[in-house]
Amino acid sequence: MVKQNSFCLPAFRRGFHLITSLIEKELPELPEEGLLNLFIQHTSAGLTINENADPSVRTDFERSFNHLIPENQSYYTHVLEGSDDMPAHLKSSVIGVSLTVPIRNKKLALGTWQGIYLCEFRDYGGPRKLIATIWY
Repeated sequence: MVKQNSFCLPAFRRGFHLITSLIEKELPELPEEGLLNLFIQHTSAGLTINENADPSVRTDFERSFNHLIPENQSYYTHVLEGSDDMPAHLKSSVIGVSLTVPIRNKKLALGTWQGIYLCEFRDYGGPRKLIATIWY
């Protein structure tokens, strides 16, 4: 059995944002066991799972990605939407646009220190659309 629903996250500033609780609020009652797939319908943002306790991890992610994929490079040709656009597409491809989480005991089976992040790569990305698919 499969259930699917769509929802929007509010606009976030550029950075890595812990959104686990926002995701959980949008989900129907979860089955005893199953899988949740989350898919973000955008090319300049991504989803990942990582450290949920220390906020400095999110700061370090942002700084590291900006170092690895900088703005204003002379070799970028896709520049009409601003200096953050092409780097955002590249970062989104590196991080990915979907993730799958096991469901156990009617809860997301995340590890003790794991949380779901929205990786917002645009300065002003706006609200982000997600599709949640649950397999029983």
